[in-house]
Amino acid sequence: MKKIISVSQASTPIDIALLIARVGIGALMLTHGLPKMAMLFSGQPLQFPPMMGMSAAMSLSLTVFAEVICSVLLLTGLVTRLAAIPLIITMLVALILVHAADPVAKQEPALHYLLVYVVLLFAGSGKYSLDYLLGGKRIATGNTRKTDAAFAV
Repeated sequence: MKKIISVSQASTPIDIALLIARVGIGALMLTHGLPKMAMLFSGQPLQFPPMMGMSAAMSLSLTVFAEVICSVLLLTGLVTRLAAIPLIITMLVALILVHAADPVAKQEPALHYLLVYVVLLFAGSGKYSLDYLLGGKRIATGNTRKTDAAFAV
């Protein structure tokens, strides 16, 4: 019972939570990105809105990059923080430009994705990732946790 209500920040449960978040959100976003990638390479006229002065093809290409390539990077835990940035931008564009006039219920999926991507931007990929295996090993001293020099103070 004590473990359930504990507020300690043991590293293993946090690393498992980050793994679940990365893999879950990466796989879910692929369900949005893969159909867009198929549309991009289909050779058919694009049915995608041009954004911020870009053509529909450029806008779709950037969206496919974020939703497919960056999602695969999240799944593997490779350059997780960098991969989260295009995904955050894509979700902000979806919220602010595409779904701005829609009710909150229509905006909610983009908000959910955005929140998880922001968490991953700040928290990093955790111990169960390629980032960790390739050299971002945790340095633990006392209660301090350092997963990456990028956000170390």
